[in-house]
Amino acid sequence: MTQLDVKNISDHVKAASQPFERLREEIGKVIVGQAGMIKSLMIGMLSNGHILLEGVPGLAKTRTVSILARALQVQFQRLQFTPDLLPADLVGTLIYEPQKGSFTVKKGPIFANLILADEINRAPAKVQSALLEAMQEHQVTIGDETFLLPEPFLVLATQNPIEQEGTYPLPEAQVDRFMLKVTVNYPAPHEERLILDRMATTSDKLNVTAVMAPGDILKARQVVDEVYIDDKIKDYIVSLVVATRDPRTVNLNIGHLIQYGASPRATIMLTLGAKANAFLAGRGFVTPQDVKDIAMEVLRHRVIVTYEAEAEDKTSDQIVKQILDHVPVP
Repeated sequence: MTQLDVKNISDHVKAASQPFERLREEIGKVIVGQAGMIKSLMIGMLSNGHILLEGVPGLAKTRTVSILARALQVQFQRLQFTPDLLPADLVGTLIYEPQKGSFTVKKGPIFANLILADEINRAPAKVQSALLEAMQEHQVTIGDETFLLPEPFLVLATQNPIEQEGTYPLPEAQVDRFMLKVTVNYPAPHEERLILDRMATTSDKLNVTAVMAPGDILKARQVVDEVYIDDKIKDYIVSLVVATRDPRTVNLNIGHLIQYGASPRATIMLTLGAKANAFLAGRGFVTPQDVKDIAMEVLRHRVIVTYEAEAEDKTSDQIVKQILDHVPVP
């Protein structure tokens, strides 16, 4: 690809990414700080990838997703996952009508553009498997019929890392379906003071203007696909993912700490995430920094540590950081 082609793509990307800057500003009217979480939500939306948000209660995870839905003018459903939840509560069921002598389909709340699965790890295995089909296939089965879900379709799930009583650990297969795992941290002191000034009131100030429609997201995804990624960057992405399976490829002696490395799905998600990151920056080409910016959130939940690593207090984040520091940057 010539420099002129890359410049043309960059001009196209710069124009197409402007609404997302307005979206960021609109969310910022209500949400103080949490710039990383907001950016990750937009990357997931642009990459057609689901997101797992992990953080202690009270960090505005649910509110941020709610504000995002308002600013995007999309159908939004918040699902509170509980141990007694049934698959039918999620996807819908068949209702018998005696007058007609037949069954009719009653669609569940999963039929929306944006699904907030609150405390996802509180739901039992059957509910998890029903959600898994929706996330992977963008369709659900009710009775013997299959129904397509509306596009765009995005699942944003939250889980609490500190309260494990009454929870069901997510199956590895389902965790791998999430494009990103975002760790939501406490705000900085000056941000917390802003939160106090803005939110310490009995009235609910959620004056958010819609700046985009569902169709705009689908068009933006087409532009993201055009973002240029050089062969050297592709090789860099593959090297990162391979190093999570065999760290010896980058002269790292940490193989005993890794039980399982990242799957090929991680390679795809890392590429899409890097493209989306470049798009949000208004660039028509991917840099190594785009890959690094998104690598932790793509890889942290896909690197499964051994019991030995747990005994040494080594986390997947620490292992991924070591790999990022050791893989040669093109």
